Amino acid sequence: MTDATPTRAQRFRDIVVPAAERAGYTGRGAKAKFARDTGMTESSVGRMFSGQTIPEPRFFQAIADALGVHPGEFFVQSGLMSPESLQSLSETDRSQVGSALTPEEAAEGLGIRDEVGRQLFYATIERLKRLEDESPDTADNGGTAAQM
Repeated sequence: MTDATPTRAQRFRDIVVPAAERAGYTGRGAKAKFARDTGMTESSVGRMFSGQTIPEPRFFQAIADALGVHPGEFFVQSGLMSPESLQSLSETDRSQVGSALTPEEAAEGLGIRDEVGRQLFYATIERLKRLEDESPDTADNGGTAAQM
């Protein structure tokens, strides 16, 4: 008897592969180009595209950028985060920004218990912090979130 429930890696593949095709990663050399564009190894891309593994969290933002997909889509559709948790992040009261809340406390408060999910969450926070540091004047363009 086979288990019909897809693994997280398979669900992740089911998000990434169609998005990669829509982004033009098709045909001969597609995996190599995707690897170059994301900083991953070609073998890691192959394992990800075949549903064997989820990439390391440090690659999530690069994958999202290459595919033109919001990173939150990876979290939710691969089962690492509930849609409600993602929604609560987007509805966070602005008074919380700059608070003493640590990423670890935020993950705990959101109920992110899976270690891979926590690492992905931390990596996303770090990427967002870097983006804020890179563009100090966001008043004219609506900020980084509006551009995603």
